[in-house]
Amino acid sequence: MNKKRILFVCLGNICRSPAAEGIFQHLVNQQQLTDDFIIDSAAIGPWHVGDLPDARMRRCGTRHGYDFSTRARQLTSDDFARFDYIIGMDHDNLKAIKAKARSAEDESKILLMSDFLRHHNNATIPDPYYGDGRDFELVIELLEDSCESLLKQLTTEL
Repeated sequence: MNKKRILFVCLGNICRSPAAEGIFQHLVNQQQLTDDFIIDSAAIGPWHVGDLPDARMRRCGTRHGYDFSTRARQLTSDDFARFDYIIGMDHDNLKAIKAKARSAEDESKILLMSDFLRHHNNATIPDPYYGDGRDFELVIELLEDSCESLLKQLTTEL
């Protein structure tokens, strides 16, 4: 069986995308589907390469039972060959991801995370970086909703 390869992308890979990666991995582990998925995250820009996720996001994730401990890396054009789905958190992310796409096939892999929301009506997953604890909590809530929906859709494809 082919593994589904998912890459979550946000601006710096220290808040939203590592949280999406951690939440999605948690859900995959719970459903004993670890052999069916490869999950990673990346940044649009190089600002935080090698850094752990933002401490506020890690604390928020820990309170919810998640592990957000991956190191930031930057998106590359090669990621289009390595992943089936490249999922951005907002419209600016999508624009930057599309700029790295090499073909129409690459572009067809690009998705918007908020398109998987089922219980919330947000246009995007907002960047909590300049916000407070409530903003990080909202991101966790939105990502839980969208990751559950994404996993459900992908498991029907398996």
